[in-house]
Amino acid sequence: MQLVDSHCHINFEPLSQDLEGLLHRARANHVDYLLCVAVNLEDYPQIEKLAAAHRNIFSSVGVHPNYTDCHDPDAGEITALADNPDVVAIGETGLDYYRNEGDLEWQRNRFRNHIEAAKAAEKPLIIHTRSAARDTMDILEDSGAADAGGVMHCFSEDWETARRALDIGFFISFSGIVTFRNAESLREVAKKVPRDQILVETDSPYLAPVPLRGKTNEPSYVRYTAECLADLRGEKQERFAQATTDNFFRLFTHAER
Repeated sequence: MQLVDSHCHINFEPLSQDLEGLLHRARANHVDYLLCVAVNLEDYPQIEKLAAAHRNIFSSVGVHPNYTDCHDPDAGEITALADNPDVVAIGETGLDYYRNEGDLEWQRNRFRNHIEAAKAAEKPLIIHTRSAARDTMDILEDSGAADAGGVMHCFSEDWETARRALDIGFFISFSGIVTFRNAESLREVAKKVPRDQILVETDSPYLAPVPLRGKTNEPSYVRYTAECLADLRGEKQERFAQATTDNFFRLFTHAER
């Protein structure tokens, strides 16, 4: 069995303090590849260094919609940074109306810049959306994001949002949230996602899955999310794990297997 943690933040503390142990535990749980996702450009060099040192760690470049006290790059700067061969995606980017108030046009402009960079770099988008699903999908559709492709990461929205994303060729990635007791509606969505458009992730160090909920999450725990989804969908665990791994490399075409 082989798994990919398609979205993690192993440069964050406390994970960064035990990187070798973390990678050992990942391998012991058949998690052979990790995508370490950027949230700002100030910390991006940490991720760049990790990806350069480990062939099984890939990186992205971008600025999260919640980050306000940081450099806000234009599309050209993001595109230039994405020229690094270890960078396989643009993001995470998107919209988050839950933690921000007032006029959020700056957030939408940042999102559009990332979409333009993804199209120019020919690398897929990693999308974060919270309390902003309709605007997120409207911008993706209107900006031609289908040309770049991408993934709706840590998906927790309804089927209508999932369907719109799937219709433009995007993938849906599920985190440990799908294992939570109060996530019945999300599990119903997970049953419907086509087998060739589904991914698994930890979003570590956050959102540890059941039975480890409340602990610091790490890439090795993605197996619990994969096992939950396989059982939910009535699929054999090894077959589901292989499908999500194959899906990862079909989406992130710059990632070397």
